[in-house]
Amino acid sequence: MYPLLFRHVLSRFDPEFAHHAAMAVIRVLGIRPFAWAARGLTAPRADQAVHALGLSFPSPFGVAAGFDKNAVGVRGLDALGFGHIEVGTVTAIAQDGNPKPRLFRLVADRAVINRMGFNNAGARAAERRLSALRRRAPRAVIGVNIGKSRVVAVEDAVADYVASAVRLAPLADYLAVNVSSPNTPGLRGLQAVETLAPLLRAVKHAAGDTPLLVKIAPDLPDEEITAIARLAVDEGLAGIIAHNTTISREGLRTDARVVEAAGAGGLSGAPLKQRSLEVLAVVRQAVPGDFCVIAVGGVETAEDVQERLDAGATLVQGYTAFLYRGPLWARQINRGLRR
Repeated sequence: MYPLLFRHVLSRFDPEFAHHAAMAVIRVLGIRPFAWAARGLTAPRADQAVHALGLSFPSPFGVAAGFDKNAVGVRGLDALGFGHIEVGTVTAIAQDGNPKPRLFRLVADRAVINRMGFNNAGARAAERRLSALRRRAPRAVIGVNIGKSRVVAVEDAVADYVASAVRLAPLADYLAVNVSSPNTPGLRGLQAVETLAPLLRAVKHAAGDTPLLVKIAPDLPDEEITAIARLAVDEGLAGIIAHNTTISREGLRTDARVVEAAGAGGLSGAPLKQRSLEVLAVVRQAVPGDFCVIAVGGVETAEDVQERLDAGATLVQGYTAFLYRGPLWARQINRGLRR
């Protein structure tokens, strides 16, 4: 049913408009009577729980950052069966993001190009919403992904991240430092070990007892990924999220003119599958066996999730395939993992 709806109706809408429409439905699903009904169809079984970061995740499969930037759909996403929801990216200062259009479907590749630019309502607004969520806690774990405000200079990034961490860490089950989006000028330069170390140290201090993870880019050479992974261990972080979107356009089936017209931005979806597995292997080799590694990229089916788990991922996240699989995606994954 959903593939037909997508092909003949949803794919005709502007992608960002379609996303906001979907989020409106998800928010309705978070209202208590609807949430109870949805959870009866989608909830993972108790034996699917994963223990990591000192937390119990109802399922190993969750929603990656970027889908719910402002923590407005957490209850609905929980009702749809996701084991964790990583909200954000949240910046200390509210910002509109990059000019529209900034989200593009590559249907032939089951992929998306985005250059959203951390559009969000800011840390203060996220703090209010997360406070309200904590009064009626969902089953799912809530992670908060934080990034650099666009108006803040790179040399002032540490204080900017710390400002977000101070507000949001007390309300998050875990905190993720995003230094890997390709859509904020200068951000990826923070992944250099000499600049990343003081940033992580400061944010970890601000986060207190909240587990801290760092999200890396897939476009780094393997030796740099290894260096960051070892740094994360040395600095006492709780884990690594591998990985963000890519600036590569290699191996796409979509007409090159369509890809070129979409322009700059991060590519996500099925084309990242192989690199995702490669990055996961590099990270897993560089960190202790009990170190949390969250795998992201090219995940669409239960088989994809199981492949990541077998390769050493502690948890797995997805985002882009939600667009192509529809609202029962997490249910499909959870049931497939049981089989």
